[in-house]
Amino acid sequence: MAAKRNDVAELPGLDVPGTAEPKLGPTGRPLREFPVPAPLNGHGPARIIALCNQKGGVGKTTTTINLGASLAQYGRRVLAIDFDPQGALSAGLGINTHDLPTIYDLLLGSEKDTLSTIVETSTPGLDIIPANIDLSAAEVHLVNEVAREMILARVLRRVSDRYDVILIDCQPSLGLLTVNALTAAHGVLIPLECEFFALRGVALLIETIDKVRDRLNPAITLDGILPTMFDPRTLHSREVLERVVETFGDRVLESVIGRTVKFPDASVAGTPITTFAPEHAAAESYRRVARELVARGAVA
Repeated sequence: MAAKRNDVAELPGLDVPGTAEPKLGPTGRPLREFPVPAPLNGHGPARIIALCNQKGGVGKTTTTINLGASLAQYGRRVLAIDFDPQGALSAGLGINTHDLPTIYDLLLGSEKDTLSTIVETSTPGLDIIPANIDLSAAEVHLVNEVAREMILARVLRRVSDRYDVILIDCQPSLGLLTVNALTAAHGVLIPLECEFFALRGVALLIETIDKVRDRLNPAITLDGILPTMFDPRTLHSREVLERVVETFGDRVLESVIGRTVKFPDASVAGTPITTFAPEHAAAESYRRVARELVARGAVA
């Protein structure tokens, strides 16, 4: 009988007494551990990732801040681009944009030197090009420019060799600024709130990415969909996450960001949650996202 039990145990997918069941993560897939990334021998050229979703309040800025900080902790040089006129990324990293040159000045050409707009944050290895409300006028000024979709790509090309990753925090729309970000990017990360109305717009966003790939940027890829604001206590949250995985499969990251008051607390403090509450589960969740993106090859 012992020999028969051993034979059965070697067959995959059978529930045999004494064999361990794989632990499942929130996405319903086996929970894997991603290794700590190996140190880099040098820096650059950067891989540019646009964090994009036309719906507001899904965690784009929170993800840009904390993913950038996590990658910096793993030895990557990161440049964050505040590409939203609300300037939430700049505020969330404690940057006062008053009297500072911003991404708006670079887009319009009133500031030629990209390096002069880069500001160091309190997190070593994480820099930012800030933005403020002036950026809201950019689309009006750029509409008649030649190759207007390529302007951000030209701006970032000047500093790409100094960084390993450039993260672009896009505004919640699919206008000219977002098209600029998608044209400049090598990949797109879609933060997706685990809520029904957030799910509805993803197909339109992916259609926009496909159009940009066809017409402007053939190399752009979808690096992943990151579920955010997940609350395992609610059936709605669990059902939305299940539907996202059913629809998009492996394009959905295994890492999931839970809902917690620590994120707004960290934003008020003007610092990443990895610094504000480094031992909190939310901080570890973004470190896990960083490790998964490295494991997927989206980040060096």
